[in-house]
Amino acid sequence: MAEPGVETRTRSSVITARAAASFDPVGRSVATARAFVRDTLQGWGYSDVVDDAVVLTSELVTNAVIHAGTSADVLCLRTGEGVRVEVADRYPEREIPLQSGGSTFAHPDRENGRGLLLCAALASRWGVDYTQTHKQVWFQLDLPQRTVGTRSAGPILPTDLLPVADERVRVAVVQIDRNGAISSWNDDAEHLFGYAADQVLGKPLGDLAAWPHTPGIGTGIAEALQLSRWEGSYGIRGTDGRVVPVYASHLRVRDTQGEASTVCLLVRDYERAVLQTPARTPSHDGVGSDNRNADPFEVFIGSPAPDDLDGLLQRTVERARDMLDGDSAFLLLATDDETELEVRATTGLPSARQRFARVPVEAGTGRYGSARMPAVHEDLTAVPGAVPLLGGTGMRSVVTVPLKVEGRLTGSLGVAAESAGRYSNEEALRLQFAADRIALAVESARLGELERLRRGSLSFLVEASDLLAGTLDRDQTLALMAQMTVPTLATWCAVYTIADQASEPYLSYVLHEDEERIDGLKALLSRIDPPDPVPTPGARVWTAPADAAHQAALRTSMRELGLAASPLSSRIGTTLATTSAVGGETVVLPLVARNRVIGMLTLGKPSDDHFRQEILELAEDLSRRAALALDNARLYSERTAISQSLQRSLLPPGLPQIPGVEVEVIYRAAGEGNEVGGDFYDLFPIRDGAYGFAIGDVCGTGPEAAAVTGLARHALRLLAREGFGGPAVLERLNAAILDEGARSRFLTLLYGELWPQEDGSALLKVVCAGHPLPLRLRQDGSVEPAAEPQPLLGVIDDLELYEQTITLQPGDVLLCVTDGVTERREGTRMLGDDGLVDVLTTCTGLTAGAVAARILRAVERFAAEPASDDMAILAMRVPEPHKS
Repeated sequence: MAEPGVETRTRSSVITARAAASFDPVGRSVATARAFVRDTLQGWGYSDVVDDAVVLTSELVTNAVIHAGTSADVLCLRTGEGVRVEVADRYPEREIPLQSGGSTFAHPDRENGRGLLLCAALASRWGVDYTQTHKQVWFQLDLPQRTVGTRSAGPILPTDLLPVADERVRVAVVQIDRNGAISSWNDDAEHLFGYAADQVLGKPLGDLAAWPHTPGIGTGIAEALQLSRWEGSYGIRGTDGRVVPVYASHLRVRDTQGEASTVCLLVRDYERAVLQTPARTPSHDGVGSDNRNADPFEVFIGSPAPDDLDGLLQRTVERARDMLDGDSAFLLLATDDETELEVRATTGLPSARQRFARVPVEAGTGRYGSARMPAVHEDLTAVPGAVPLLGGTGMRSVVTVPLKVEGRLTGSLGVAAESAGRYSNEEALRLQFAADRIALAVESARLGELERLRRGSLSFLVEASDLLAGTLDRDQTLALMAQMTVPTLATWCAVYTIADQASEPYLSYVLHEDEERIDGLKALLSRIDPPDPVPTPGARVWTAPADAAHQAALRTSMRELGLAASPLSSRIGTTLATTSAVGGETVVLPLVARNRVIGMLTLGKPSDDHFRQEILELAEDLSRRAALALDNARLYSERTAISQSLQRSLLPPGLPQIPGVEVEVIYRAAGEGNEVGGDFYDLFPIRDGAYGFAIGDVCGTGPEAAAVTGLARHALRLLAREGFGGPAVLERLNAAILDEGARSRFLTLLYGELWPQEDGSALLKVVCAGHPLPLRLRQDGSVEPAAEPQPLLGVIDDLELYEQTITLQPGDVLLCVTDGVTERREGTRMLGDDGLVDVLTTCTGLTAGAVAARILRAVERFAAEPASDDMAILAMRVPEPHKS
């Protein structure tokens, strides 16, 4: 019997496409699986359910590869209803707990089991299937039902009621090929936007379009161009850098050869009536109905409402304006705490300038007057600031009414006119009646938008966290921070960093969605003081960039007009473009990590644009994650720099030139460079004609090993120059290591002294204390050990060592290595002493440098994986005499 809440069988539906992939049981597979599902669903045109599918896949694949510890198989199936995603692992013994006995299968605060909670919350249907070898969790996401449009005709209207358009209506016709590039550009498009056809043909439309970017809401430009029909508003950037608001109608067609393309018709936004599809009016049976007395707004309510919030709000303000014969109308939505109203739709006003602007509801300066009650203002000049939204617009009279749901303020609707005394209580009652009819639909659409935004935000933050956690490089972290915010959250971004509490903020990274604006933006921000590093959480408005840009534009314009004594400026276009880029709202979010402000994240909008509250909240979440990632990168960089500096201090700064002997040393530290290695080498003069050399390996890594390494290298030099022989030097070094007590480390060491001889040979005396034996290569290609093994240092007190004497003849090579060379592994294979001998045998006749290079190359090629241990190679060769 199936448990309640879990569906164990699927509904029959026709599968029209499928995509499958398998992922290894490693952590990075989770991000790879998310990308696979996202790319698959977007390729199918299922952008409405992409975010939910990505979040659910992330949780289920995590359960498989992390918790179950097996590989995960992901299968995506496309049906007419939506999409089904199946995630299977190979650990059926680990069952998924189902609901039983009134207990739930997971708690939201626990790390495991949340995937099933999300399935229950987000999926249309879901279930679990077990077999003898697999366990499969699947979920179904149904596509939202979309309203089907129909054709309609409007009534005959008097001339003064017709929509306003320019004397010469221009319709830009732009054709987009299947790759999203512009393939056709007519003369009206050139007139509207300033580009000649040869300037834009072959470029993506996205390079010119100023598309509204909001995670989880609306359709992206790439998706819109793939739809069979699309209609709406966006902007096109002209040659002067300004954005021209347009209303567009897209139609996807195919030619006689079956090649698909999209035809885009565009007009100026205020001429949208030329292209806009008329709203359908409700059908009536004609019995007992009298449409003559129907309120125009009531007719609108009866028609199918747009399926997105922005379309519904825009339709509302346009109908409200027409209903009261106004010059403009606006609609504001209340924030969750009802303390502010946010501009969401306007008509007859500069919408781009006012969109998402916020005004307070409660008392205080800039108060939004009478927000909770209907209000009529006969002349705004007599009540300055009563409706801040209309300041400087030329509107004189206004009527505003609240939108309420169950007594709670959800928004405000207003209609304004340029003349005074246009509205009375009668118009307020009519507008209030319309607002009451639309309030519930608006609130429902707003909650739906908010839910989609939150789901999109969750997916965005999951991927952002993965990207930030994937690097410990400071510069790459800064670049990721900026690239994640632009253009998803803002038009431009600047990151300031603070090295320490005594340092001033430093402008570290600047990014703009238009690459041509980056240099101008960086120059502008470099000329103004950075924002104050305030640790208070949340976004705060920063006006300095916009003020500085406007001042620069004013000065440049004055020079251009000859009103100032300065010489003529040739960069007015760049200055004005920069001003437009930063002319909107700019906010600063602190980057706080470990109770310290380490920088600021600055986000900006173009001219007179504003951030919506939900975007600021998402940016605040991102800033917290980015701050920790940036601080981790800083700590890692500092640790790496310290380790590398310490490692360099433990190695000799240079090698002396030994007459009659070639010397080559190669040192390779393993790991990522943030740990001090235990291998070391040294070569130094003892006295005239005598040289000491050493190569050693301290047990372990890190500061303790570094302490023994430094002790050994400096003690060797000091004792050798005091005249002690090799055994005495090592015995005293052994005693010094043992004196370190608990901090001591075992040490293997090969120490020798070298005397070049007049006959061209070299005399060596060596002591090999637990170290890999030195190898001697003769001219005939034979290889033999050059010393005998003796006890290593740092183990016993009474150490008796002896030295061995060897003579290198011309052409002979002495090779000394650490165990990182001989213990190079690939699986169960190891290079070993025999492998090293085989490689050295092939080095007859080579110089010391060539011998060391060949040994290193052989070690690196022995295994595909990077070396896991440090390596030091010391090669000494007595050259053969030159033949005359």
